[in-house]
Amino acid sequence: MSFIISLIIFIFINQIFLQKSNNLINNSNMFFENSLNKINPENVKNLNNTNELKVNISKENLNIWQIEIPSIDLIAPIAEGTSAETMNEYVGHFIETPKESGNIGLAAHNRGYSVNYFAKLKLLKENDLVIYKYKGEVSQYIVNKIGIIKDTDWSKLEQSEEEKLTLITCVEDEPEYRRYVQAIKTK
Repeated sequence: MSFIISLIIFIFINQIFLQKSNNLINNSNMFFENSLNKINPENVKNLNNTNELKVNISKENLNIWQIEIPSIDLIAPIAEGTSAETMNEYVGHFIETPKESGNIGLAAHNRGYSVNYFAKLKLLKENDLVIYKYKGEVSQYIVNKIGIIKDTDWSKLEQSEEEKLTLITCVEDEPEYRRYVQAIKTK
């Protein structure tokens, strides 16, 4: 019996050691980390006296796909597709758009569902910050266009050389229209 307990304790300690080792190995990626994944001061080092930060990327961080909009207190997970099932739990990604560069298209409900991630989208203003996280990369965007389009107008999701996010949701009590917000990537 004591052998089994000792074995369990050994395995537990070994798992902790392996996790810490993996974190040290992954300590080569650089990015600015915000809100949800707080920077642990022990993992931050100044690089050449600049404002850049070096942060550990755990395996969990590499799997995060989310959008954050601080001005409207939004932190939401993203999933592939814009079906009702997807948007009942996530911000949906338009599969026709890229995930990493170009014009990244996202949609979400804003009312009437159990999850309404874009409920406050209409409160956004030009120059508001949008943070997009995908595969361990954190990108910052600044809102530069806000408007209303017909539900048949897909031009805002067209491919683009410009690095931008396009957020789309319904317009309250106007089913034939959609609200869009576009934000351009900061350098």
